Amino acid sequence: MAFSNLSLSAPTRKLLLELAQQTIHYGAHHGQLFPIELANLPVEIRPPRATFVTLEKQGQLRGCIGSLEPKRPLAEDIAFNAFNAAFRDPRFPPVTPEEVTQLDIHLSILSPLEALRFRSEAELLAQIRVGLDGLVLEERYRRSTFLPAVWEQLPDKRDFLAQLKRKAGLPAEYWSSHIRVYRYTVEVIKLGHKDEPNAASAPDAQA
Repeated sequence: MAFSNLSLSAPTRKLLLELAQQTIHYGAHHGQLFPIELANLPVEIRPPRATFVTLEKQGQLRGCIGSLEPKRPLAEDIAFNAFNAAFRDPRFPPVTPEEVTQLDIHLSILSPLEALRFRSEAELLAQIRVGLDGLVLEERYRRSTFLPAVWEQLPDKRDFLAQLKRKAGLPAEYWSSHIRVYRYTVEVIKLGHKDEPNAASAPDAQA
């Protein structure tokens, strides 16, 4: 089930964005994770939740790291992934102190993974909801995911699934009885580098 836009209050969304900003700023100047006092934060951001943090600079991806299972309290997972997106995404150099104020921040809060049941690729494709579902694909030791915003670049179900296979290191036409697919939805909180952290939410996220 998709999250309601009201699942987190506006002040809480603002707080999460501020936490991500503080984490990146602190990491750029101190080289370590921003210390969080969980007991001082609202109760609604203490339960474990899985999140992704996406950073953009001038409309281009600058880092994206996340978790698929709820291993940490929501506030801690946001901070952990904000730090890793800024400084440990292997595709990019670490964010510099000068870049911190130039970043657009997208926080994606994931619903629990839902296992899809299918006996063929056609049955799988029939269950995928374009524009809404994020997908996780597993094949033995391989695993990949696309957040829902990837639909903006890959609006066709077959293309979406084919590229998800490629991301896992598999051929686009690959199929086997070992493939497992899970779906999830996200609540997104966004902040442009020129904006105040007052957060709009939408049913998609950056990849």
